[in-house]
Amino acid sequence: FLSPVPCRPIDGSGLMPRGRGSPGELSRLRAVSAGTPRRRAAPLPMNATASTRILVIALFAALLAACAAYDGRALVPGVARLADVERVMGAPALRWKAADGSEQLAYPRGPLGYHTFMAHIGAGGRLLRIENVLDAKGFAAIRAGMSEDEVLRVLGPPDAARTQYFAARDELVWDWRYCDDWNMTARFYVLFDNGSRRVRSTMSQEESVVADAVLVYPFCGH
Repeated sequence: FLSPVPCRPIDGSGLMPRGRGSPGELSRLRAVSAGTPRRRAAPLPMNATASTRILVIALFAALLAACAAYDGRALVPGVARLADVERVMGAPALRWKAADGSEQLAYPRGPLGYHTFMAHIGAGGRLLRIENVLDAKGFAAIRAGMSEDEVLRVLGPPDAARTQYFAARDELVWDWRYCDDWNMTARFYVLFDNGSRRVRSTMSQEESVVADAVLVYPFCGH
């Protein structure tokens, strides 16, 4: 066992009694008693509530900017010009220009998103409208016998990673991900005859995934 270290009493002045302690210890204590300046404390951090408020405001502003870029909601028809559309929404995946100078721009937001937006620009170069085409109206416009380009003009480009070819039927299948009327994630398929590249038929079904050995139908919400 270790022997205890004897305590040295300190009198009311903050100094050891005379005859106790080394000269070095006495000089250090006297310096403290004489009011040796202490190191200045570090400045207090910014109020936590104020810093949190600033962070929330910054995140909200970033979210608004992201929403505007996603669907172009900040663009006003009749006011915004083609350059404004491309500045806010970016370069389109596809574009078509008519003889009269009007244009149609395709902005697919898949495969993670559920929309494809078509921006229609008038002959004068101003925005006419922006609309999501992955809905019941857009799907109903796809008819048997349509060409690939006609389908692209209606729905925009499909999910290229999920395009499939079935040799037994000589059939090419395009695929779009969307949010259906019941707020469920779903897939819309266009089936082409691979020889003529004309639409044979269409179909849709809810998307499902397996999580922990359970079949799950993802909720998307509008």
